[in-house]
Amino acid sequence: MMADTFRSIVFPERRKVEVRDLPTSAVPAPGPGRIRCRALTSLVSTGTESFCLDGTFDDGTFWQEWVQYPFAPGYSMTSIVEAVGPDVAAIAVGERVATSTPHAELFVADAARSVVVPADVSDEQACWASLACTTQLGVRRAELVLGETVVVVGLGTLGQLVVQYLRLSGARRIIGVDPVQARLDLAEAAGATHLLQCDAAAAVERIREITSGEMADVAFDVTGHAAVLAPTTTMVRPMGRVVLLGDSPTPSLQQLGPRMVAGSVTLIGIHASSAPEVASGRDPWTLPAMTALFFDYLRSGRMNVDRLRTHTFSPRAAEELYDNLRRDRAGFLGVFLDWKGTW
Repeated sequence: MMADTFRSIVFPERRKVEVRDLPTSAVPAPGPGRIRCRALTSLVSTGTESFCLDGTFDDGTFWQEWVQYPFAPGYSMTSIVEAVGPDVAAIAVGERVATSTPHAELFVADAARSVVVPADVSDEQACWASLACTTQLGVRRAELVLGETVVVVGLGTLGQLVVQYLRLSGARRIIGVDPVQARLDLAEAAGATHLLQCDAAAAVERIREITSGEMADVAFDVTGHAAVLAPTTTMVRPMGRVVLLGDSPTPSLQQLGPRMVAGSVTLIGIHASSAPEVASGRDPWTLPAMTALFFDYLRSGRMNVDRLRTHTFSPRAAEELYDNLRRDRAGFLGVFLDWKGTW
């Protein structure tokens, strides 16, 4: 690749992937409040990006608004700063930053939403920041109380992070539900106390047995699959909470369980965009603040994302990567794109 071009991954239309060579002139010098960065490593959000590529969305959903083809996928990047805008003081050229930006070798980002990566956090670890914020926000919104029983349905990348945050939050029981044994094994290493290798519907009676009929205090649906919500709402006790952390692109197919209203169950939807833009006394946990906390947990050993890494691809192999995800995502968790080889 010539020095005057850079690579970017694009979905030009539904179910089509391209790796494009673009002129570096397409990325301008950073203006006020902006930084220009060169990619080091990015993390593929396997579920979300697969939904974006498939392009099957209900009318009126966030998915339909967000995914406009040609679409630039990705939102979990570690990069190195090449230039800063005239008023940027908190970030310097040569520093590494975590950003929520698409899979591209060269880009301009908002400095206020970029977080400097500590020297003892690796490129790959820093890539988890976006997903770590979303899951941290979900655990915060659940308003956990010490000693509660929590179910996590779906132990993909988000579910694995939820399990780790639940352990840090003092859950008495963490019940992981997933049909894939390897994911259950990872959840157990992260702190899950009970493992159910089955689908959500089959897990309900087993949760009843584990809890001696009391059921869970909180259940997380982290799947994004429409059929999972209804059985998940039956896993919790009366006045329990269900956290919908996986956003289905076809919510018209979702249903509530038969005791949702009679049990006064609270349904909580989670999206990263609901984090406050500005810290306040009421809610200081902006995305940069949650990212900094996540980095502290990594550095102290209280969270571990290294064991979640399963694959690394060159951006040149993007078509192969997404084809694999389209056929079967079960064996993929932490999937990275290594941009350093494109320099």
